[in-house]
Amino acid sequence: MNKNQALHILMVGMTLGTAWAVRGHFGHEQGAAWAGGIATLGLILVSRRKDWYSKMLPTVLAASVGWGITGMISYGLVVGYGMSNNYPNALYGLTMLFAIGTLFGVLGGGLTGLSLESSKERKVEWGVLFAQMGMGGLIVYGLLIQQLEWLMTPPRSEAWAICLGAALAFLWYTARKGFPATTRISLITGIGTGFGFAFGNFLQIVGMVAEIPFNMWNVMEYSIGFFGGIALAYGIFTSVWPQTVSPVKAWENRVAFVLVFLVIPFVVFQQSLSFDPVIERFRTGAEVVQPELTGKISSISSLIILVISAALIGYRLKKVHTGFNVGDIRFVFIVYFSVYILFGYIINGVMGGKAALNIHLYVVNLIVILMLTRIQGSPFSSHPLLQVDSRKLFKVLVAVILFITVMSFIAVNLHEGLPGTQNRF
Repeated sequence: MNKNQALHILMVGMTLGTAWAVRGHFGHEQGAAWAGGIATLGLILVSRRKDWYSKMLPTVLAASVGWGITGMISYGLVVGYGMSNNYPNALYGLTMLFAIGTLFGVLGGGLTGLSLESSKERKVEWGVLFAQMGMGGLIVYGLLIQQLEWLMTPPRSEAWAICLGAALAFLWYTARKGFPATTRISLITGIGTGFGFAFGNFLQIVGMVAEIPFNMWNVMEYSIGFFGGIALAYGIFTSVWPQTVSPVKAWENRVAFVLVFLVIPFVVFQQSLSFDPVIERFRTGAEVVQPELTGKISSISSLIILVISAALIGYRLKKVHTGFNVGDIRFVFIVYFSVYILFGYIINGVMGGKAALNIHLYVVNLIVILMLTRIQGSPFSSHPLLQVDSRKLFKVLVAVILFITVMSFIAVNLHEGLPGTQNRF
């Protein structure tokens, strides 16, 4: 791996890390979808592949769906298990966070890769794929949760089983239909994101024990995205890709534009920044003076920003008649990313004069990311791999699991109990 390739991989890692940290203020499927879309825009931007520029919109939509699906998984209690002061519970917590993070990466990274691997010679049957993923989710949930009662986070939602079934169906589809790059990327991204989640929980524990005056939950979220983004970029930049892509129809671009730049941001707005939820947030936890007035100003400002950003992106892309270029991708990336960060400021009370240090660091990250996008040269390996190296991947998986067992042992010896601690057993 050369220096330029490493820096491009770092850029994608920082992008998903920052976006996932912002997502922590919104949560749920819509927040994850926005973060995944931002990371995919960044990846396409530094790929320097004009054929990928042309399919930017449907690829970002596919990635948003993939990362967004796993937003349904409840993991608050699992984080509490990792904070336990006894080894069995702590090990269980970190291991289950690894499993949840793996599902994030398998579906998020997998659908990103599948959209890029779709070509004239081998097109993805999207309707068939999503039908199989939906059925797989129902079957696995019915078997594991309703029949066997293998509960991860009682009494919370066990939606992880739905995502597990969808992930298994997805991998079966890619293996059966001949999408080797996607299978490889899906597995690599899964391990990277899973490690990021477990390691992030460990960092959170260390920070709380050391009484570092910082939002350590946000550090954990950054870790999820950072390691997931690095794994995603590494998998994509070291895989073999088709040289021809399936042409994107005008209606596909229009639908993708509406869903990515209007629907996803609007759902984030409606669920978190409309009058009732934002005022309630400011009343109960944000320590904002005049929460009602600040909430109304914040809500109206958010909606205006949403509309203006969508109009700017739409106007820029509508002017394009011969295919998107690097300038178009960069413009969309900056606007879409900046709006998410602005929403992060607003939901934390910036209109009431309140902004935590971690919010300002999002801007610092964005500046560094934009500098890294200017690095010239191809990020792709000169010796790409066609298929996943099963033996090597298994060794990495074993190493990660062993590392988690060590982290768990260290974590339980750092404290006698922390706020938010939970015990599964």
